[in-house]
Amino acid sequence: MLLSQEEIELFEQDGFLVLKDFVSQYACEALRNRAMEIVEAFKPPETVSIFTTNEQTRHSDRYFMESGDKISCFFEEDAFTEKGELRQAKSKSINKIGHAMHDLDPVFEEFSRTPELAEIAKEIGFADPKILQSMFIFKQPHIGGEVSCHQDSTFLYTEPLSVKGFWFAMEDATQENGCLWAIPGGHKNRLKSRFYRNKSGDGTRIEVFDETPWETAKLVPLEVKAGTLVLLHGLLPHMSYANRSTRTRHAFTLHLIEGSAVYPEWNWLQRSPDMPVRGF
Repeated sequence: MLLSQEEIELFEQDGFLVLKDFVSQYACEALRNRAMEIVEAFKPPETVSIFTTNEQTRHSDRYFMESGDKISCFFEEDAFTEKGELRQAKSKSINKIGHAMHDLDPVFEEFSRTPELAEIAKEIGFADPKILQSMFIFKQPHIGGEVSCHQDSTFLYTEPLSVKGFWFAMEDATQENGCLWAIPGGHKNRLKSRFYRNKSGDGTRIEVFDETPWETAKLVPLEVKAGTLVLLHGLLPHMSYANRSTRTRHAFTLHLIEGSAVYPEWNWLQRSPDMPVRGF
């Protein structure tokens, strides 16, 4: 076993687990370099896609809705001026790359599919883990947007609920540059909402089950060094504040679901039949 019984119990108790020095600095550098190559090659369409978690400004365009089986780049919410010009270089304006690098890019696939990750998935409860999506998150200096408090099961819903996140720090994450924050034990509460496609397929909606505000006073910062793996339960309330520092906060995430769980067709993230979800 890669995890001790104490670590497994800690994950079950808190809903997250911090594993220091899980991946090498060399592996982090290789992923960062590959991400920058993807951004360098990215040619923005006439209508750019901006990522935000602000429900007042969220919009789910076609580019976003069709990214489940592609490698797509999304701009930061504050990347552009009122005139539509980038505030800083393209390389410092992309919010994230998603959502199928682990299937389509050799560098990301090699990082994502290892015996160690497969073993940890089993140790935290998966019987038949499938890697549903991947994201490289930049958290850009000065304009890195806040990710509001949420549960991953809201956006990657299965029946029964099964999603868990594997969050890798590619760089040191501090309160200054927008580290993760989580509510220990918050995963023991019910799912607050679900994010779904309209029946027409041309947009998304949020269905709210519980309007009780998040207990933000209970949030704790997860400040970690590059190479750290943070495991996240799908019901764990977590977030990150805006990055107004001069440093990036690169991270890579994988979201896994149980192979036997039902994945509804109304989930926003969908794949073509030619690219079924695979495990390790």
